[in-house]
Amino acid sequence: MKKHHITKEKVEHIAWLARIELSEEEKNIFTKQFNEILDYFKKIDTVDTNKVPPTYHVLDLVNIFREDEVLPSLNETDVLKNAPKKQRRFFRAPRII
Repeated sequence: MKKHHITKEKVEHIAWLARIELSEEEKNIFTKQFNEILDYFKKIDTVDTNKVPPTYHVLDLVNIFREDEVLPSLNETDVLKNAPKKQRRFFRAPRII
């Protein structure tokens, strides 16, 4: 007989933490499914990975940055043109307390 990692009581506790109500049938189903998932992880643990280099990301991505390039900014008139509210040279926003 297999040792079960997740008991029905643990499923009830998880449901309580998640604030969901489970029927008895759902508790039994989830207990079985959780244990099947954990058994699958046991299978994965048996794979010999000694010659496999560690992988931190499935794709070999590297951050690619462009060079900083100084460009002229927009002028105040263009920036404030579509502002719903403005006050002198600034955007006007609602007061937040």
